[in-house]
Amino acid sequence: QVHVVESGGGLVQPGGSLRLSCAVSGNIFRIGLMGWYRQAPGHEREEVARITGGSMTNYADFVKGRFTISRDNPKNMAYLQMDSLKPEDTATYYCRVNTSPGPWSESDYWGQGTQVTVSS
Repeated sequence: QVHVVESGGGLVQPGGSLRLSCAVSGNIFRIGLMGWYRQAPGHEREEVARITGGSMTNYADFVKGRFTISRDNPKNMAYLQMDSLKPEDTATYYCRVNTSPGPWSESDYWGQGTQVTVSS
């Protein structure tokens, strides 16, 4: 079994920053893609950013230039540095972990999420 735990969420003012962490533990043979998703009330879950095992990254247009995804392979960790936060970034943020070769799959693991609230 693989466990995924997010942390680092909280309340921040517009223009502020937060750094989310994703810790992966358990019976891990390999970790491929890692990514961050978010879901706001009344909205579908959407992909924010992804990073490959070789640290190639891809971002949703609505966070480009503001968010940075990174990973630490030896520690089985992923991070999301969020700068210039806006109220519309308010959502629960989830980490997704792929343990099979290739793109996202139905067998990926998800964390329980961490709440990010951007408000003055």
